[in-house]
Amino acid sequence: MRGDVRARTDAEVIEASLREPECFAELYDRHHEVIHRYIARRLGRDLADDLMAETFLIAFDRRDRYDAAREDARPWLYGIATNLVGQHRRAEVRFWRLIQRTGADPAVESPAGPVTDRVTAQASRRALAAALAKLPRGQRDVLLLTAAGDLTPGEIASALGIARGTVHSRLNRARKKTRDVLGGVDPLEGNDH
Repeated sequence: MRGDVRARTDAEVIEASLREPECFAELYDRHHEVIHRYIARRLGRDLADDLMAETFLIAFDRRDRYDAAREDARPWLYGIATNLVGQHRRAEVRFWRLIQRTGADPAVESPAGPVTDRVTAQASRRALAAALAKLPRGQRDVLLLTAAGDLTPGEIASALGIARGTVHSRLNRARKKTRDVLGGVDPLEGNDH
């Protein structure tokens, strides 16, 4: 129909890429920044470039197995990225401990606010990083997919291949443990998940 400028869903892009592989670039263009940001949030910028590229290579190789009933590919991509991050578990724990020690988060741009704001942010970053480093991987994955990935519990369940109830229980445990370390402050305060 002429005048129909409806954008293709991710599922449609992936399906088209089976016939025309270059179409997959559209999926990359849509989601590479959020996937990169998520990985950098977990491991730092040094590994983020490589693992973001590897995430999309794996997705490209597995696109024939993508569930076309899911229009949004973000949960699938986050699942691949989370598995790759899991292969670097030691690096992730070192990353969180570095933030705990220094208060500086190399994955985040330096804030432009006043010095007192930066000092306050660094102090809370240290406590949060300490809490995240202590969380079991499954709880950390769910908490960070909620906070950094902005995924719903259903999308997280899809991304990690676990039951929605498991997402809720892991998230509740992670929030409680983190809240305890942060002196009662909820790590997802201001997040609607």
